[in-house]
Amino acid sequence: MRFDVITVLPELLAPFQVQGVCGRAVQRGLVTVQAWNPRSFTHDVHQTVDDRPYGGGPGMVMLAQPLADCLKAIREDLEGQGLPAGPTILMSPSGPLLSEPWLRPRLDASRAGRLVQTTLICGRYEGIDQRFIDRYVDEELRLADVVLSGGEIAALAVMDAWIRRLPGVLGDPESAEQDSFVHGMLDHPHYTRPEVFEGQAVPDVLLSGHHGKIADWRAQQAKVRTAQFLANPHQHPIEQPILWPGSLEFPSKNSSRNCGKSSDQNNPANDV
Repeated sequence: MRFDVITVLPELLAPFQVQGVCGRAVQRGLVTVQAWNPRSFTHDVHQTVDDRPYGGGPGMVMLAQPLADCLKAIREDLEGQGLPAGPTILMSPSGPLLSEPWLRPRLDASRAGRLVQTTLICGRYEGIDQRFIDRYVDEELRLADVVLSGGEIAALAVMDAWIRRLPGVLGDPESAEQDSFVHGMLDHPHYTRPEVFEGQAVPDVLLSGHHGKIADWRAQQAKVRTAQFLANPHQHPIEQPILWPGSLEFPSKNSSRNCGKSSDQNNPANDV
């Protein structure tokens, strides 16, 4: 699986590629993560990627042309390697929430070899020129109901949730399948040594050695935790995984959406 990430701060992705579970997956060649900086596709000495918004208002808006040229370079690189282009996803508060129902069909498609690449776009500043979004972005996705300084943290979360579930990444594949949300339930409580910590003991059933009773206890605790979660009106409800029928279909790289030209920029950019 290959992830191409468009970001003006590619150095934020570097630790992800060398540390932890995902770093090991990258180093073992199970996953490729490639950062693309839109500043490399500018044509002025300041490598400007933003400008003031039409209509006035605070903040700056990311220019469409550097992003479009960056995306075209990704498509050309994929074509040169014989890889089909996958969806282009913008990290945005306007998209659906990153969740198991969103991830599962894409994960299944990548496991089956129907989806081998995804492009993640990390916005900055006040926003991105809507014309780029309309023409080039296939999906928008949000990490939470908060606004971050940029889309990099959200993109890292998407890749982490995705990569750890790919075949061969975790030592025990059952570990990921027992995680919270995977089956529409939260995970059960976990305990380890010592048997008593600050006066609180491990539940007796976990020390019994009776695997059937332990499994029943864990299932019951998962139900209790999930019910308590759903009873909290400030939390988003847990959705049951929804598997999409058939295979995923994305616009081809030859479609007008992915290879059209952005409009000309006539005003000088003023970077921040």
